[in-house]
This record gives sequence, structure tokens and C-alpha cells, in this order.
Amino acid sequence: MDMSTEVSMSLLVKNVRIVDPIQKLDESSSLLVVDGKVASIGKGAETDPRTSGAEILDGQGKLLVPGLIDLHVHFREPGQTAKETIESGSRAAVAGGFTSVCAMANTKPVNDSVAVTELMKSKALAANLCRYFPLGTVTKGMEGEELADYGNLMTAGCVAFSDDGKSIMNAAIMRRALKYTSWLDVPIVAHEEDTNLMGKGYMNEGETSARLGCIGIPASAEEVMVARDIMLAEYTGGHLHLAHLSTKGSLRLVREAKANGIRVTCEVTPHHFALTDKELMKFDSDYKMNPPLRSQADVEAILEALADGTVDAIATDHAPHSWDDKECELPIAAFGVIGLETALPLTLELLVNKKVITLNRAIELFSSGPAKTFRLDRKGLGSLAAGNPADFTLVDLDAKITVDRAFIQSKSFNSPFKGMTLPGKVLGTWVEGRRVWEA
Repeated sequence: MDMSTEVSMSLLVKNVRIVDPIQKLDESSSLLVVDGKVASIGKGAETDPRTSGAEILDGQGKLLVPGLIDLHVHFREPGQTAKETIESGSRAAVAGGFTSVCAMANTKPVNDSVAVTELMKSKALAANLCRYFPLGTVTKGMEGEELADYGNLMTAGCVAFSDDGKSIMNAAIMRRALKYTSWLDVPIVAHEEDTNLMGKGYMNEGETSARLGCIGIPASAEEVMVARDIMLAEYTGGHLHLAHLSTKGSLRLVREAKANGIRVTCEVTPHHFALTDKELMKFDSDYKMNPPLRSQADVEAILEALADGTVDAIATDHAPHSWDDKECELPIAAFGVIGLETALPLTLELLVNKKVITLNRAIELFSSGPAKTFRLDRKGLGSLAAGNPADFTLVDLDAKITVDRAFIQSKSFNSPFKGMTLPGKVLGTWVEGRRVWEA
């Protein structure tokens, strides 16, 4: 497939299967890009007079979708650039088909100030790959005691607020955060974990932890905090977004909350619908993450929630770690796994090909769902409607990828999917009509 990496004023992508859930579009057609925006989409794009002089790309029947959006990444910069930089993380993102990422605030220093936000944005601008949306902290220093300056952080570019990596144990602080952000119309992103119930646990509490003699983290550690914060969201009218949910009980609570009209959204990760806690029997720290891998019953609940609309987005929780953080005893190894390059292939293999959800629903969970959740749809993201930014991804559904060091673009390689062969190769990624990745 002959694809140019040069930027042109206009680009016609023809002979592609376009899937855009917002437009209820799933057809073989074309896309015309002019000056970085979608000028025309559908069968009429090729006859649009603006195609005169356009660069022409024959997609050879491959899948074209709105650029994927990840609501939850850790790019480690500033502070831990040996694990990841904004540039390397952005490269991993576009290689995985993501045109937009939302970066968590638990850097060193944490993103609780305009200065850190502006530093992050300048690094992303220099990388010039994907769109980079920083999150600010909920509390100053992520100490859980005093609210951060949301107004100034929003003005600087933050799209949501989270102390992810830490749970906000003080209910009064969470109440104030939800009330304050209800006026600003931005979400609080909650890492739900009762630290008293978690204790020193490092895997799911259950049959497997008992057999291994490992300290477990009960499902209730997540669920009691989810229940508390749903009640606070109902009381304050704030928007609560629940990060990386992992248990059957949590998803049941979200389903009930949505039915009652409470402003609650949630995300799940590929590793939580792909794997169970039995993987820890290998004593491989690449299976250690927080929240931990759960039981088969929890995985089945996640699949049900993905299918019935309870889940708003699939997010990677991309958490790179260096070799020495992972190559040590399981109790002291770092929590977290990378996921940007494998998210779409895992979704295609485990959800679409196994008919848990449709391809249309899968693309919704990666595009319009996350765009709506963090208000990015107001920027025209998540859909290829005419006039929106021309952010899109071209995928070969039949081509296979192998998860090896050559495939992974992240600086780190802490993936539980090493060696796997999966369907769905990202052939190219475009941001505002400019090609930023070519396989």
C-alpha cells in the first residue's frame, strides 16, 4: 500500500470501510480532508469539487475510524523519564491508533500547578504527534487534604481532575471536589480503593491468593468507595468518572446509578477483560496492576457491562515501568502495565471476534464514548462529521501483530501480552490530516 507521509493541503482517502458510530456510518466510501478538517465524508466525497489537486490514498478496503481517544495514560514526565517521556508515550499512542490521550497528574512533581501543566503541554507540542490533554490533581500535592486550583488549571488546559494512583479517603474533600467541579462542568476521575481494606495487598483476594499464600485486595476495597462516591455525586450534582473498574459489584452500582439519572461514567481496561487473577500463579510481575486482575466472574461482568452500555470507554491505564521496577519479588514489584499498542488488537480479538460486542460498539468505546465523557466532543473529536478535525486511524482487520520489543514503541516493555499474536494492525494514524504514524 503506497502511502505518503508528507503533509498536503487536501487529501482524499478512498476505497475504505468507514465506521463512525456518531454518524451511524458503516459503509465503503471515501473521506476528503481539506486544511486539516473533514471536508466531506461518504460516497459524495470523491465527486466533491475540492478534490481537485488533492493527494489520493487508496485504502484498499481497510477500516477507517475516528482517531482513538485514551482517557487514562501515565507518561511519567516530568520526573521519571527513564520509564516514559511525553514524546515516547505519544509515539506509542499513535502506533496504537490513538490521536488523543488524557494524561494523569501523578508525575514528579504532580500536576497541581499551571507551571507543570504548561511544561507538559510544551513537551507534547514539541513531540508533535498526538493531542495531549493533561489532567490536574484533585488535591494539592495529591495529599488528599486541600483542593487544587481548578479554575487556573482548567484555563491552562486541564480537562479533568484526578489523584489517580491514590484514593481520596476523606469524604468531605471528595464532596467539595464534586461540588466545585459541578459548577465548572468537568469530571472528577476517581481511583476507587479503600486503603484500609487494601492494606498491604498486591493481588486479588480470592481462591488464587489463598492457594499462593499472597496478601489479597478484596473486591469490596473498590466497591465501598464506588458506592460512597456515587452517593456524593448524586448529592452534589457533580460528574463522577470511575477509572479502571474491575469488579462485578462496582459495575452493578454504576448501572443502577445511571438508571437513576446520577452523573456517573466509567471506563474499563483491556487487561481487566482479558485476564484473571489466575495469571499470578506464574509469579510474573507483568500481571501485577492496581486494581488487580480479578476473578472470572468479574471478567464476565465487565463483558456484560461493555455490551449493555454501562461502560463509557475502554482506557489503557498505560503505566510504563523500567526493568528493575518489575524484575523483583512480586510483593515489592511496581503496579502497572503498558497498553497503548495492544488495546485495539485485544478488543478486536476478545470482544469483536468473539461477538461480545459489535465492531461499531468497539469503535464507540474508543472514540465518541471517551470524547463525550471528557467533553472532547466540543472540540470536534470522536467523530468524522464534516467540519471536525481530520483525526482518523486506518486499520487492517486481517493483518496480525506480534507483541514483541520491535512492535512496542513505549520506552518500557512491562506488558502481560508479550509474545501474543493478535488481529488488527494500525496502518496509519492522522491528526488534522497530517500523518503521524505509518506501520
